[in-house]
Amino acid sequence: MLPQFLLPETTVREAGTGPDIGLGDQQGGVVILTLGITRIIEQESLDVSIWGSADGSEWGTKPVTSFPQKFYCGTYQLLVDLSKHPDVRKLRVKWGVNRWGKGDPKPLFTLYVFVQSVETQLAAMTA
Repeated sequence: MLPQFLLPETTVREAGTGPDIGLGDQQGGVVILTLGITRIIEQESLDVSIWGSADGSEWGTKPVTSFPQKFYCGTYQLLVDLSKHPDVRKLRVKWGVNRWGKGDPKPLFTLYVFVQSVETQLAAMTA
């Protein structure tokens, strides 16, 4: 059932994986993914990828898509054609973090990932 959060706004300090969500009637459709980064400290990077599964237990060896590596706060969107992955019924987000330089060696990000169908976005734009 879309739209919904793949990852609600969350503060992370290490790599992790979000919960899986079902695509419902958007299986094989086109979706828009929105990555929001609301908090970050200097000299760190964030890698966010989206993984797909047919059954919720096997997630494959490669992500469905990935955002380019991020270093700054902002809102970023990707258009994903799931017809290239017709067996995918569930999605989940994985993230990796890195920090370098002086100060606390632990990264710190606050981020969210939202997924919606293209139709939902178009309806919102024309309303």
